[in-house]
Amino acid sequence: MATYIGLDLGGTNIKISVFDDFFHKLGEKRTPTEVRFGSEHVLNRIYDAILALLDELHLTCQDITCMGIGVPGILDIKNGISRFSPNFPKWEEVPIVAWMESHLHIPTYIDNDARVNLYGEWKFGAGKNRNNVLMITLGTGLGGAAVIDGRVIYGATGSAGEIGHINMFREGRECRCGSSGCLGRYVSALGILRTFREKVQLGQHSIICDWVDNDLDKVTADMLSRAYDDGDAVAIETMRETGELLGYGLCAVFSLYNPEIIIVVWAIACFSTPVKFWIPMHCGFPIAAARSSPRFSETPPECWAQRSMRRSSLVRAQQTTDKTKKRKAGAIHCGNLRCRHALQHKRAGTD
Repeated sequence: MATYIGLDLGGTNIKISVFDDFFHKLGEKRTPTEVRFGSEHVLNRIYDAILALLDELHLTCQDITCMGIGVPGILDIKNGISRFSPNFPKWEEVPIVAWMESHLHIPTYIDNDARVNLYGEWKFGAGKNRNNVLMITLGTGLGGAAVIDGRVIYGATGSAGEIGHINMFREGRECRCGSSGCLGRYVSALGILRTFREKVQLGQHSIICDWVDNDLDKVTADMLSRAYDDGDAVAIETMRETGELLGYGLCAVFSLYNPEIIIVVWAIACFSTPVKFWIPMHCGFPIAAARSSPRFSETPPECWAQRSMRRSSLVRAQQTTDKTKKRKAGAIHCGNLRCRHALQHKRAGTD
């Protein structure tokens, strides 16, 4: 039986799942990313977490057919290198595939994290049986990806669909991509907290200030969500502005991609309010059930976790049929890197 590892490398957490040939989850693990310590530290945390999970499942690296990793930022997919990630400090030209294969001896493939999220929803979730799908991921940063006319789009450098770097303000917050005013600098866990802090620094008072004894560095996204529920004016205004900006951003990408459905997923509780209430108020198009209109699908954290591997790992699975007997070939497409031929070749040598 073929066994696969799927890994989502997030700015806050590393999420790992192990699945069998039929995509039944065998086990999962989550551990803090600790990106502030740099790339080598993060790679070692991935390594340790994988070995710990395999040990819990009584498996070894030799039992794993291949591994797929969803990585945020700009990638050299062909060579397995993470070139740059705006929310990861000390992270440039990181040879993820070479590092993992040399340490774990597992065939490894990478793709953009939002894109593998999209593959999962398109194959298994809210985008199933649709030919034009737009995916927005809300987490530490803001990601995006799209299916156009039945194909996941990559673009010339593999960065198509990066909604987080749409320019919303001519002279806005600086972004590590080199631009300024990028949507992701405002609509993300980092961005929404910065918006809140700026309001407090301008003299507005929030109940959160009492919770953290006015130490704004201790404010978390969960606190912001709680304060909103408690009717805190600053939290409400922060949520409204964040949802408004994302709504305007979605108007732009809708005009560009013309999707049947927009799937918004979030991993942090504070985004539930902007997604459910503020975004629809500021989108320039209906979200009703009419077939010709785009539809929203909200994917909350619990559902996101349940499909973590289907998005963040082996991304698009296909079954092939042998002319003489049916068998699972374990063909996996992970972005531009295809391990289909490698797996078939491996099985041909063992059959």
